[in-house]
Amino acid sequence: MEYGYIRVSTREQNEQRQIIAMQEFGIPQNRIYMDKQSGKDFERKNYKKMVRKLKKDDTLVVKSIDRLGRNYEEILEQWRIITKEKQAAIVVLDMPLLDTRQNRDLTGTLIADIVLQLLSISGTKLPKRSLQALDTPARHFPIPYGNISHHKIPQLLR
Repeated sequence: MEYGYIRVSTREQNEQRQIIAMQEFGIPQNRIYMDKQSGKDFERKNYKKMVRKLKKDDTLVVKSIDRLGRNYEEILEQWRIITKEKQAAIVVLDMPLLDTRQNRDLTGTLIADIVLQLLSISGTKLPKRSLQALDTPARHFPIPYGNISHHKIPQLLR
């Protein structure tokens, strides 16, 4: 089963682009959960309700990682709960490296974990150019001490 999660920080913000992305992905409206509140933590009514529904082999879809939350340490914890404890997949539509439906093996998990760790280290939202680089398999993505090709990650971890 696929579920979508949408979050906007304030009631004045427009969630329409996220709704359109969920519909284009094929998620029916009754499986899209939305919160209109800050992403500072995961104390969000509809987010909690959706996570409770997730079961093994389900998929959670978000438009971008920052729609899940702003605190990357908490995002890492939620990522672990969803992918490891609940054994559900996560798809981040604007960052294909963060699609855990593919490569559920060690390499795929490590790539997603490394990307999330890099986001956590930066402590801020990555610049748009860096996000685009992550979406392009042939490019390199920035890390604090240089660049590393995503193709080389498995070799470096051996």
